[in-house]
Amino acid sequence: MSEHALNWRTALLSRRMLVCVFTGFSSGLPLFLLLQLLPAWMRSEHVDLKSIGLMTLVQMPYTWKFLWSPFLDRYALMSGWLGRRRGWMVVLQIALTCIIPVLGQFNPQVDLGIIALVSVAIAFLSATQDIVLDAYRRELLDDVEQGLGNIIHVNAYRISGLIPASLALILSDHMPWSSVFLVTALFMLPGAFATLLLSPAPAHQAPEPKGLRESVIGPFREFVQRHGAGSTVLILLFMCMYKLGDGMATALSTAFYLDLGFTKTEIGVIAKQAGLWPAIIGGMVGGIWMLRLGLNRALWIFGAMQLSAVLGFAVLAQIGHDLWALGTAISLEYFGIGLGTAAFVSFIARSTHPSYAATQLALLTSIASLPRTGINAGMGWVAEHLGWTDYFLFCFLAGIPGMIMLIWIAPWNGREAAHSPDA
Repeated sequence: MSEHALNWRTALLSRRMLVCVFTGFSSGLPLFLLLQLLPAWMRSEHVDLKSIGLMTLVQMPYTWKFLWSPFLDRYALMSGWLGRRRGWMVVLQIALTCIIPVLGQFNPQVDLGIIALVSVAIAFLSATQDIVLDAYRRELLDDVEQGLGNIIHVNAYRISGLIPASLALILSDHMPWSSVFLVTALFMLPGAFATLLLSPAPAHQAPEPKGLRESVIGPFREFVQRHGAGSTVLILLFMCMYKLGDGMATALSTAFYLDLGFTKTEIGVIAKQAGLWPAIIGGMVGGIWMLRLGLNRALWIFGAMQLSAVLGFAVLAQIGHDLWALGTAISLEYFGIGLGTAAFVSFIARSTHPSYAATQLALLTSIASLPRTGINAGMGWVAEHLGWTDYFLFCFLAGIPGMIMLIWIAPWNGREAAHSPDA
């Protein structure tokens, strides 16, 4: 066995990588609850598609989380006991455990406004948790471990989707929704226990900003100075556009499956499984393949594959209720999403400076989530007027501008995209 293989295996089995599993799971569960379980609950209670589409606006805190990220850089909770990041982590995880069951106490037909407010609170707590988790992971892992740790985090993030998008849907056929949301919330507790009992103090903890003003201005000034004003605008626009097509396609996926006649159990057992594992495999394959391709070419190839896979949903809309067609279309779509995400996450990471990672990561991931919250809010209206087949063709066309922008962002034979500070 080579020394390189031994080091890779040692890193994979380390305590730090185990912590990345728990951080990924805790990060993904609340978001998948809002993305998958909330629309399924509303649709099963006969809420119209336009209202379901508008409910994606409750995810807006994910888009605007960079606004309060400097506050989390500047101030700590229980720092004497848990350190700068872990105090925030455990408080937010316990808060999410307590608030998620509140959703099940209301009726979507008559309490939609209250449900929206509770959902916004969940999104706010979850987005704040993401800020802290990203900063903690950046400080916890050595530079050579960042790639492996982020892949593990993202895969655990996806696996967490099994709870609200699969288990909870199956349970909803056998128990009241109030119990479903309670069971879902309890899956936040392992992350809190891991934070208290497993998470080590970061070996390379970044120094706290000297003041709130520095924590607010410094990250933005550094980013613009490093990339230039014109390139900064182009990079931020690209982050909005690169995954727009596949994001729009999956925004109403659960409602689409229900309209085709699939039961919630079929969606939970087949559709969600067919999406999860191809996405995980695609992410792992993408991470390895990028070592040969380089980031620029990976953005081109993986982006084309994730966008082309959207057309599988258009074909499924024509076929109708067929379990094999459902599994095939979703597997192709999410394998493409896994590839595209591997390249996109690497692009975001290379765009940040280690000294300002928390706020810059919050800003860039917020921008990347903008289409999911802003544009997707009107997709229910679009789907109702176009029909499902034309809607997915529309999603495919919407992803083309992001691919065209690669000509300037990541030329095929040009210098690697999103240059790191050390490049």
